[in-house]
Amino acid sequence: MGERGARRTLCLFDVDGTLTAARQKIDAEVDEFLKQLRQRVEIGVVGGSDYSKIAEQLGEGDQVVRKFDYVFAENGTVQYKNGELLSRQAIQDHLGEELLQELINFCLNYIALLRLPKKRGTFIEFRNGMLNISPIGRSCTPEERVEFSELDKKERIREKFVAALQREFAGKGLKFTRGGMISFDVFPEGWDKRYCLGILDDESYDTIHFFGNETSPGGNDYEIYADPRTVGHTVSCPQDTVRRCQELFFPEMASKS
Repeated sequence: MGERGARRTLCLFDVDGTLTAARQKIDAEVDEFLKQLRQRVEIGVVGGSDYSKIAEQLGEGDQVVRKFDYVFAENGTVQYKNGELLSRQAIQDHLGEELLQELINFCLNYIALLRLPKKRGTFIEFRNGMLNISPIGRSCTPEERVEFSELDKKERIREKFVAALQREFAGKGLKFTRGGMISFDVFPEGWDKRYCLGILDDESYDTIHFFGNETSPGGNDYEIYADPRTVGHTVSCPQDTVRRCQELFFPEMASKS
């Protein structure tokens, strides 16, 4: 683990767009930098994806929980500390089957009426702490993902979908946030990425830095970015994340770049 010169400092990172390109594996250079960073501060990741997707991007199998002091999957509703699973929540237990089915049925009906250039499979991905909704379907190719994202920027497909859900389920205790290129998440209020801060409240860190790329209102990094318990940093790509960390924790490296 190395010497921890700043033991009471934690750096938390979003995954897609922050440590990796969307749904891609981490670059070797970024991976190596995180090893260096971990010698100076503790590090963790908090992603909206499930654990298997985070592990696939950041380190095959169980490697990922050995690379980070904390791994918070599904906004922190699945929690690992020092390689050990602490707890996991279940959205069906929280919402109940009746509301859950109303939500799923509404989404399936809405998607059925959408006319898109392409539709693929896995329109609803059921996770422990959320539902991930994709109008095109998560089975799309990388090229189809980009095509949908460009169309979405023009026609605001996901934004309109979320607005319809907000009207239909007003007062039902649900939150909706966009993330990535093709989908958005639905989860109980309070189950955004701030959820992971609950366990960290007992760890007595002096400073928790958070790095994310979806930090504007409606983005899935916004709540934790704006939370007073964190120092929030907006980044544009993995290389930008490395640069920001160099400036903060390796001033000698930043001055040479």
